[in-house]
Amino acid sequence: MLRLWNRAPLAAKRKVSSFCPPAHSCNDWIGPPDRYSNLRPIIFYVPKNESSLEQRLREFRQETQMWNQQFWANQNVSFQQGKEEFIYSRLKAKGLQTRDETGRKITLNAEEMADFYKEFLSKNFKKHMCYNRDWYKRNFTITFLMGQVALERALRRLVWKETNNGN
Repeated sequence: MLRLWNRAPLAAKRKVSSFCPPAHSCNDWIGPPDRYSNLRPIIFYVPKNESSLEQRLREFRQETQMWNQQFWANQNVSFQQGKEEFIYSRLKAKGLQTRDETGRKITLNAEEMADFYKEFLSKNFKKHMCYNRDWYKRNFTITFLMGQVALERALRRLVWKETNNGN
């Protein structure tokens, strides 16, 4: 498991979104992109007659969504902080300030930034491998649960048809 969560910036630990769908909605709703993770949060519809298997699927999807949101919020905040520190250190080494005389931020060229991107990816390789492994595990679990829910619904319809046709 990733141990990044305990060291996560406060920004990445706050509530994901204040988006709220209409009260009488009968569908899942996809909200606007999160400020830190850039992912769109999903508000899952909870049917009144939800079976325990459907509830398990929905709750696992919600848990997976929060896990995903948290990972990418932490990753993006870490990336931005690292990028700013890298640019600052390179500009300082050149004897330059972070802003020019008009107040605009000074940037590095693509070749200089490639050094940062390579270093960031190398430094986070193991974290990304763990994330990908866990992401696949979670998606296989969700797919398996969805298959079980589909089978349960089909059997429920079949039983309903048999009881109604038998009368």
